[in-house]
Amino acid sequence: MFPRFRPLKPADLLLLDSWCMDSMTAPPDGLPRFRSPPYAPCQVNLPMSICAAGFPPLRIALGANQAGVIDAGLPVLAGEPVEDLFGSASPAGRMGAFTLFRTERWLLGAATVSLSGGLEEASYRLYCDIFHASLGRHLVRIWNYVPAINEPGPAGLENYRVFCRGRSFAFEQQYGSGFKAILPSASAVGSQPAALTVVFAASTVQPRHVENPLQIPAYDYPGEYGPRPPSFSRATLVPGLGRATVFISGTAAIRGHTAVAPHNTREQLECTLENLREISSACGLGPDLDRRGGSTRHFKVYLRRAADLPLTVATLDERLLASTDRVSYLQADMCRAALLVEIEASLFGVTGLRG
Repeated sequence: MFPRFRPLKPADLLLLDSWCMDSMTAPPDGLPRFRSPPYAPCQVNLPMSICAAGFPPLRIALGANQAGVIDAGLPVLAGEPVEDLFGSASPAGRMGAFTLFRTERWLLGAATVSLSGGLEEASYRLYCDIFHASLGRHLVRIWNYVPAINEPGPAGLENYRVFCRGRSFAFEQQYGSGFKAILPSASAVGSQPAALTVVFAASTVQPRHVENPLQIPAYDYPGEYGPRPPSFSRATLVPGLGRATVFISGTAAIRGHTAVAPHNTREQLECTLENLREISSACGLGPDLDRRGGSTRHFKVYLRRAADLPLTVATLDERLLASTDRVSYLQADMCRAALLVEIEASLFGVTGLRG
């Protein structure tokens, strides 16, 4: 249903590695071009360490037709140009800014709003809309695409911290001071458009939220990371009739609450993979995210620098991925300027959970 482009080959990666030193030029001869329909050129609207000319934007499919496809504002460097996690969902109306879709098991919603009232207000209002839309259900996964995520806001506070403040206030207003116990898995990465996009999934089934023993829960971070800590869990497990769904939050090189190996991609990959092994075991998946367990696995890999794609692809192909996995390699800034790579996973049809 959705058009696809061919994955980059090893020779392409070498071309890309050298081309990224000069992002003002077109891709070298031999690399696939995406300037013809159905994709339009990716426009860089905000300051962002981006090398994405000619690459299509990631599209997120929630519904069965084009009305259910959301442009996430992230260039796809390689892999899947469309993320389709939940299959064909039926339209389910609107709630506030959100367009809603429903399957037998999931309530899904997506919204993109301008920042005319400021990022904190936009964050707060979108999360209030999520709570109203998901009333009677449990939030299990939220994806946040934050414009210019590492840039300072009007008062000098980094945009990610501004976003976190609005999100945290919304959670506390809705659920009270004990809201940390119900925080779902989530990710927040930088996007190109000057608008905030949020996508959520909710379920009627009571989930289990999981933390990584090697990391301090994000919601307990000290004040040095902003006036309100991030509001998410490291993973969320949704039980099913013999088959579970597991959402792994955006995972990066953070140990305790400190970023590891700032600006060193190779070392950050090692730490990120160790964190993924740890959260995988904590979820009952064993150390390899159910690599041989028969579940359907979707990954999004975010890279701050496109030039790190060859190293990342080679490392993950050897250490993490299986041939049946659906993977998108995306260029995006992350919640901390020192972080260069982040990996998230969504696993469907998991059997044989341990522990």
